[in-house]
Amino acid sequence: MSSFEVIRKDNIDVSVLYLKGYLDAHTYPNFENELQKLVDERRYKIIVDFQDLNYISSAGLGVFMGFIETVRDNQGDIKLCSMSPKVFKVFDLLGFPTIYQIVKNPDEAHEKFERGDKTA
Repeated sequence: MSSFEVIRKDNIDVSVLYLKGYLDAHTYPNFENELQKLVDERRYKIIVDFQDLNYISSAGLGVFMGFIETVRDNQGDIKLCSMSPKVFKVFDLLGFPTIYQIVKNPDEAHEKFERGDKTA
C-alpha cells in the first residue's frame, strides 16, 4: 500500500500543506479532509508544497478542482510550489498552469499572496 502524509503549517493568514508520498485513489481522502478543515476554518489562502510528493493520480488532481471555486469565492487562492518535473508534467498535461499559479518554492508563493497576485 502506498503511503501519504499531509503536514499543515499555519502562518498569520496563509496555510501551507506539505504533501509527502503518493497521492492516489487510496490516499486522496486524507488530502481532501485537510483542505476541508481549512475551508471550515475560513482559511482561504493556501499553499500546497509538493517537494516530497512522489506521485499524483487523477483522483489527487480532482481534489484541487473540488475546492478552488469555494476558495476563490472567499477571496482566497490555492498556490502550488516545489513540484518535481514528473509531478509538474501531470499538472501541465491537464492544463493546470492556466488555472493555478505554480511557483518554485513556498517563499515565492507567500510573496504572491502578499502582492495580491491572482491566478496564472
